[in-house]
Amino acid sequence: MTAITYISAEHYDELAIMVGELLDEIMQATKEPAFTFHQDETLKRIKILLKEDKYWVFIALDNNNVPIGFVSLYESYALYAEGAYGTLPELYVRANYRSQNIGKELLDKAIAFAQQKHWKRLEVTTPPIPEFSRTLQFYRENSFQITGGRKLKLTL
Repeated sequence: MTAITYISAEHYDELAIMVGELLDEIMQATKEPAFTFHQDETLKRIKILLKEDKYWVFIALDNNNVPIGFVSLYESYALYAEGAYGTLPELYVRANYRSQNIGKELLDKAIAFAQQKHWKRLEVTTPPIPEFSRTLQFYRENSFQITGGRKLKLTL
């Protein structure tokens, strides 16, 4: 049995570790050094963003209260989206726990939260490469629609 709950301070360290695991997995799949990860800096960001109520995280816990996955959200704004909407920057389930509906449970929690915030939409970006076809399929099976484009970044 998995519990999905809003993250508490006791799990911040493990969240930072899972962020590193997620980024490492993405970079291995894409063969691109797209991220710079420092666990200490990530932990500081977690504390600041959660305290400022700018970033929300739900965590999946196993029967022993050990974190096994998470989903994060933040509020965005755009005219095309009719104002405020939610962005889902990270959804991660540890490899040993995949294909057990934990990702779906996390996504359902995120959708319920988005509805509570009265957002009209949730957006997520997945890399448009074959290595992430399973991820794309997961979102499509959960009613997300492809809207086109690719996520690009400019490091400042």
